[in-house]
Amino acid sequence: MPALNRVQLIGYLGRDPESKYTTTGKRVTDFPIAVTSRWKSESGEIREHTEWVNIEAWGRLAETCYEYLGKGSLVYIEGRMKTDRYEDEGETRYFTKVVAQSVQFLSNNPADHSVVEGVEEEDLESMELAEAS
Repeated sequence: MPALNRVQLIGYLGRDPESKYTTTGKRVTDFPIAVTSRWKSESGEIREHTEWVNIEAWGRLAETCYEYLGKGSLVYIEGRMKTDRYEDEGETRYFTKVVAQSVQFLSNNPADHSVVEGVEEEDLESMELAEAS
């Protein structure tokens, strides 16, 4: 049975995007977004909780995000979850991020809404393999 790995988020950038190149020359841009949920408690009080989600974009999408997004930008992101691991002082640590496949820039002016599509899934896998090398 095939599995589904799809994430849809709307949130605000917590900082300006940071961009770098892999050893093979592929561009990758990352930034965190804040996704806030609001609800009313049993006592009628408005409550909220904010999740911080790390976003990673590759290739042309990485270039566009780096050029046009900044801290406080409101975005809609579609992508897939990915968990990476690394060693820290002999201990294996894990962190989860969303690899963006599409980003829509949101604003108060509907004419400013634009969608940027990312790279194809096969390209993502080759980029990740190159990054790991």
